[in-house]
Amino acid sequence: MSNITLITGSTLGGAEYVADHLSELLEQDGHSTEVVNHANLSELNTDSIWLLVCSTHGAGDFPDNIQPFINQLTAQKPDLSALKYGVIGLGDSSYDTFCAAGINIDNLLNSLHAMKLGERLDIDISQHSVPEDAAESWFVEWKKHLCSKN
Repeated sequence: MSNITLITGSTLGGAEYVADHLSELLEQDGHSTEVVNHANLSELNTDSIWLLVCSTHGAGDFPDNIQPFINQLTAQKPDLSALKYGVIGLGDSSYDTFCAAGINIDNLLNSLHAMKLGERLDIDISQHSVPEDAAESWFVEWKKHLCSKN
């Protein structure tokens, strides 16, 4: 089974709730998980699969708890070609910056040569008052990538 690190970027707790819920589902499937709410690049295992769950704050900004991690990735530009990852963005589609933080972290990890597993999920909180439900529906398909050889 896989080791999965769920990294959150959260302002009001929604991303943390989603990560905690998916962590439970992954562990039920026999995977090992760790939820990290204040990521530090030097403390993360790139042999683990990273699942980033990030809300968009302000005018398309990253939440305060993940901004230092984003700064580390941007400044250090590590070669993440051995890393596999997934992204879930949370936002409100009534804003033109809908899920910008999730999109931006997806683009950043791609630029560092990490390999994305499946498609990014953008959760519209105006349509899904319980974002864990939308994440769980997406997760059914996404977890199939954990067993693939790619």
